[in-house]
Amino acid sequence: MGLRMRLKEVMEMTGLSRSTIYLQMSKEKFPKQVKLAGSRSAGWYEDAVVEWVESRRQA
Repeated sequence: MGLRMRLKEVMEMTGLSRSTIYLQMSKEKFPKQVKLAGSRSAGWYEDAVVEWVESRRQA
């Protein structure tokens, strides 16, 4: 997997709000978060988010 992205970066890339991202995650329609090493923070793999964005463009 690629780089890990924080919420702000994911929001900018997808154009989605924080609440929409978490709603889509709860419906298993958005990539799951992963824990960032050495911290209590979480993020997303950039590859997974890019793949999700591209799949939305094709739909």
